[in-house]
Amino acid sequence: MSYDPRLHPQIVQVFEAMKAAGVQRVESLTPEMARHQHRRMARARVEPEIELGLIETFAIDAPGRRIPVRMYHPPGFEDAGPLPVLFYFHGGGHVIGDLDTHDRAVRALAKKANCLAISVDYRKGPENRFPGAVEDCFFATKYFVDRAERYGIDADRVAVGGDSAGGNLATVVALMARDQGGPKIIFQLLVYPVVDYRGGYPSYKEYGKGFGILEEETVDYFRRGYLADMAQLEDWRVSPILASSFEGLPPAIIQLAELDVLHDEGVLYAEKLREAGVPVEVKEYKGQIHAFYTFTHMVDDAHRAQDDSAEALRKAFGTA
Repeated sequence: MSYDPRLHPQIVQVFEAMKAAGVQRVESLTPEMARHQHRRMARARVEPEIELGLIETFAIDAPGRRIPVRMYHPPGFEDAGPLPVLFYFHGGGHVIGDLDTHDRAVRALAKKANCLAISVDYRKGPENRFPGAVEDCFFATKYFVDRAERYGIDADRVAVGGDSAGGNLATVVALMARDQGGPKIIFQLLVYPVVDYRGGYPSYKEYGKGFGILEEETVDYFRRGYLADMAQLEDWRVSPILASSFEGLPPAIIQLAELDVLHDEGVLYAEKLREAGVPVEVKEYKGQIHAFYTFTHMVDDAHRAQDDSAEALRKAFGTA
């Protein structure tokens, strides 16, 4: 099979490994089958252990439900006093993904940024469609910040972040926190975020087929799994690029894969933030595809991207 010459050679190796492992297109599977495949792929990645001070997995009580979370404490946290915190929302199109599929990435961020990290396993479609994920992520963020002393959190140094669908949720939580008077968020870490679920950007045409895990058909599969009605695409909590204002949002880093259907909407979102006076840094990784951020077992740029995330967090937290 021939590959586009713009693809990084290590991504070609990823494609070959996926083919050898029998990985199927997500859109060809049921949600449960897709989740199982995603977890299997994550477990198959053999890498050195990332040692932290403490990792706790538990659930918090929300109205009518419990929200699973995983809290990552950096080394030496016992003597550090209140620590800055990153609330991390995993990717997966609001349909797949969980605490385990993104465990290593969140471990790395907690250690490299020397902060607490709280990963939130929000409700997913099609069993729990929009706005379940939004409600869970905002509730969890507020829950922990309201109990900052109990959990060793510095409530003045709170960041939200995530990749893909998780980046979408981070942008929405930041907007909700601004509009509802808290919790106070000082930074957004957005890794190839979905900010306009309507699609239709030139990058959809350019990279919508043959460029990896997220193709144009895959986005449509996730749309249909997440939303009960396609009219919801116009809701800013689904497509945050449609928010009426971006003023007063926290500074952000937006990390983009060059060869990604979501590339162009990420660029446009950065422009909208800048126009509203929000400091934003954009980093693009050449030859990379959607989802590369979690491929640290095979892709050097995944390590670089996580290092860039951690550096941005340290600067935001004042611990650089």
